[in-house]
Amino acid sequence: MRPLTDDETKIMFEKLSKYIGENIKLLVDRPDGTYCFRLHKDRVFYISEKILKLATNISRDKLVSAGTCFGKFTKTQKFRLHITALDFLAPYAKGFGVAAKSTQVCRHVDPMSIVVFHQADIGEYIRCEDTLT
Repeated sequence: MRPLTDDETKIMFEKLSKYIGENIKLLVDRPDGTYCFRLHKDRVFYISEKILKLATNISRDKLVSAGTCFGKFTKTQKFRLHITALDFLAPYAKGFGVAAKSTQVCRHVDPMSIVVFHQADIGEYIRCEDTLT
């Protein structure tokens, strides 16, 4: 795992600022310790510095993952958020939907049934409402 370069950090923070705005600094400086972003095999991981020190004992080719995967860089150097980042972005955003039925039940319901209250894409749920037009 290596630290992100300045360009990678800028690209990732621009993407995160679309969803949580100025709350990015709250992800790094948390009351329960300091967290950081590290790159491993084109994926960005959000990891505690305590666990990062322990992970340095494992060689790069043997390390599968450490921390929570926030997203990945594509071959064209665009950053894509992963669904695993939602648990960390949700407290700083507004408007999540509520599931009305389980996945198993959704497969067999009629077309007029309510499956999700306030159905929309994930981007709408966590996008910063101050910058919406």
